[in-house]
Amino acid sequence: MPVKKIAVIPGDGTGPEVIREGLKVLEAVSKKFSIKYETQIFSFGGEYYLKNKIPMPEGAIDELKGFDAIYLGAIGHPKVKPGILEQGILLKLRFGLDQYINLRPVKLYNDSFCPLKDKTSADIDFVVVRENSEGLYKGMGEFINKGKKDEVAKQISYNTRQGVERCIRYAFEYTKKRNLRKKLTLCGKTNVLTYAWDLWERTFNEVAKDYPDITTDYAHVDATCMWMVKNPEWFDVIVTDNMFGDIITDLGAMIQGGMGIAAGGNINPFGVSMFEPIGGSAPKYTDKNVINPLAAICALGMLLEELKELKAAQAVENAVIKIVQTKLKSLAAGRMGFSTSEVGDLVVDNL
Repeated sequence: MPVKKIAVIPGDGTGPEVIREGLKVLEAVSKKFSIKYETQIFSFGGEYYLKNKIPMPEGAIDELKGFDAIYLGAIGHPKVKPGILEQGILLKLRFGLDQYINLRPVKLYNDSFCPLKDKTSADIDFVVVRENSEGLYKGMGEFINKGKKDEVAKQISYNTRQGVERCIRYAFEYTKKRNLRKKLTLCGKTNVLTYAWDLWERTFNEVAKDYPDITTDYAHVDATCMWMVKNPEWFDVIVTDNMFGDIITDLGAMIQGGMGIAAGGNINPFGVSMFEPIGGSAPKYTDKNVINPLAAICALGMLLEELKELKAAQAVENAVIKIVQTKLKSLAAGRMGFSTSEVGDLVVDNL
């Protein structure tokens, strides 16, 4: 059995704390299912930047291409200007490793943690497939007359047929594999963003012809936000662009119980993928042993699934579900009824 090589980037703030618990679970589940793996720690983050004046060393992307997967804690440091680490590490990794899919399951494990009235775990179980390498986050644009009264700032939404189609096709394949309601919703803004979303809608409709067994529909992004609150049971899989996906997945995290349970994957189906909790570095909770590690542990489950360790991935999710339903008082930091390390121990005990 080949050894799985996992690059670990603990990152900033509470990142190292939640990664520690994830690695604790990885060790336990690997023993249970006879998974051979090795990890290598990479110290990229705020402290590295403050010391070296660069977010990552030259050659880091090429080195990471030699791993089977990347496990990321969080990026964001209070002493580093916002945008430097995000662009210099997160976006650089996503673009450099061509992780063109951001995958975000939205699944409610405990009805009492849902802020929506009368909604249950049967109603909130969908997945957002977000295009992860183009759109407004491509970083294209310019200032004209910067600092003057007639200043203009341009931010370009850059979408290619190839980039849009591979994302949409991934979403159709994922809907087919998921095999739940077999429904794929395109989330966009065709009535206003008439260039980019004309391309998205045309491509979506053309690719849909190859998947006659998948039901398709369309919703504007504002309507999608409304229905995620009012009728989340309508959704099975949602596919959308980079910016809209960034927005609606945070809303998805709230209706599934909060950032403490929200995990995501940056996927290159033919290369190296990266998995992370989506809640950020939460610096005010650093080293207090109160942050919820379940998002990082769920991200580990996604990592194991991507590595085809399906039984191990399911065991991790089942353990998380059990303790969320029977042990935790809340999913919020400091209100769980257990410390960060104790939650990790509970997951291990329930594998």
